[in-house]
Amino acid sequence: MSIIEDKADAVLGRRVRSEREGRGWSLAELAGRAGVSKAMLSKIERAEASPTAATLSRIATAYGLTMAALFETGAGEGARLQRAKDQPVWRDPKAAYLRRQVFLHPANPLELVEIELPAKQEAGFPASAYHLIRQVVWVIDGRLVLMEGAVRHELAAGDRVELGPPSDIVFRNESAQPCRYLVAIVRR
Repeated sequence: MSIIEDKADAVLGRRVRSEREGRGWSLAELAGRAGVSKAMLSKIERAEASPTAATLSRIATAYGLTMAALFETGAGEGARLQRAKDQPVWRDPKAAYLRRQVFLHPANPLELVEIELPAKQEAGFPASAYHLIRQVVWVIDGRLVLMEGAVRHELAAGDRVELGPPSDIVFRNESAQPCRYLVAIVRR
């Protein structure tokens, strides 16, 4: 794990705790709302465990937030320029999926996220993660299979797809090469 990824886990832990405490929720209440065990939530808050993308999505949804908002620190909020080295990066421990938050600002409903999905890996998200957002996925390099419920989208470099009504989504790299794609998110 890189230093920036370690920092992301610490930022994430503080944010999960801050959101929970700000709502006056116990760990048990958050666990019930998110469908994540109290033990895992406690480890996340102490930066002792890095959750999977699916777990993060469930936590964010319980708070009524996007996943990106969990990494938000408020640092540089007036800055229009953010260097690549300062963009939050997080790696899913299960799929080794690398997530870079390219753009997020509380006053702008647009979020940009760059994902690198290793060969033969996938990341899935429940339909509940999509109730607050609209998304367009654009493949930069490689090939991506996007399962939108029962609908299969096969995308190559340069292809894009706009996601429809909320449904379970699986991002899958069936190839032998990594895939890079950009997700443009508009918060509703």
